[in-house]
Amino acid sequence: MFAYIVKRILLMLPTLFGVLLITFIVTQFVPGGPVEQYIAEARRVQGGGDTSAYRGGQGVDPRKIEQIKKLYGFDKPPIERFGQMLGQYARFDLGYSFFQNKPVGQLIVEKLPVSISLGLWTFFISYLIAVPLGVAKAVRAGSRFDFISTILVLFGYAIPGFVLGVALLVVFGGQLQWFPLRGLTSVNWDELGWGARIADYLWHITLPVTAMVLGSFAVTTMLTKNSFLEEIRKQYVLTARAKGLSEGRVLWKHIFRNALIPILTGFPAAFIGAFFTGALLIETLFSLDGLGLLSYESIIRRDYPVVLGSLYVFTLIGLITKLVSDLSYVWADPRVKFD
Repeated sequence: MFAYIVKRILLMLPTLFGVLLITFIVTQFVPGGPVEQYIAEARRVQGGGDTSAYRGGQGVDPRKIEQIKKLYGFDKPPIERFGQMLGQYARFDLGYSFFQNKPVGQLIVEKLPVSISLGLWTFFISYLIAVPLGVAKAVRAGSRFDFISTILVLFGYAIPGFVLGVALLVVFGGQLQWFPLRGLTSVNWDELGWGARIADYLWHITLPVTAMVLGSFAVTTMLTKNSFLEEIRKQYVLTARAKGLSEGRVLWKHIFRNALIPILTGFPAAFIGAFFTGALLIETLFSLDGLGLLSYESIIRRDYPVVLGSLYVFTLIGLITKLVSDLSYVWADPRVKFD
């Protein structure tokens, strides 16, 4: 196992390097960087707001442009800047934001609670619905319940979370005004008691969690159903029934443990993925100040340290989670070998 883990960790390094390299190259060709934004703002001030035609640095003091390039580090060749960035990331120094004047690591830590809150609710509600529903569908395979639930599950899966979020906002937030349109808490949060705070938090979190949950449990539901169906057809189940065991004992004592192996091994990836998958659009739509909204605003403002730093953290977490998921196969099923 130790050799396998070391091999996988070594394979993470070129993957991480490739992701950062491709993203860094893309950022070099995207127009509208911090230097260009300064030039456009300077022209707007000097020209009374007319920035309709791009004129490069025309009309702006060249010495000022050089100062701005040096401030943002754009006075160095791209290769040198990339090497410097890798050196910082090796020390887990993610640099400073161009526009928020804070360390990138501090920004990520500040925004993390909102994304964790969304992710935990999405993960637990999805699994609490998906696993029992998948078991019920497997036991009643081919019935009307199985057919109708499959249609509903796939229908929910086909609707993008962002589109569903817009519909929920328009209907329940705009027309009916049952839920707030934005934010995770009310303005007077600090003045509320603990009971009122919990109610206020749940009131705000209902719509975004609903938008994320509805399409997220379809895969787990169908995986649970297929896993149980595969185990139900095996010989040991027929033997258990032939011995006179009740259907409930056969299902929960014999089938349940083996059928949950694919689901349990997917827990690490699903748990981490719930924090980030789809969070960008949902957090932007509901104005939730989390990692998704931070990434979106950083891309729009060309805040490259935040973009690359958050990508580095997300990629590293994803690679480690994938390793844990693969190891969990062996821990859950001793028949699986690393070689």
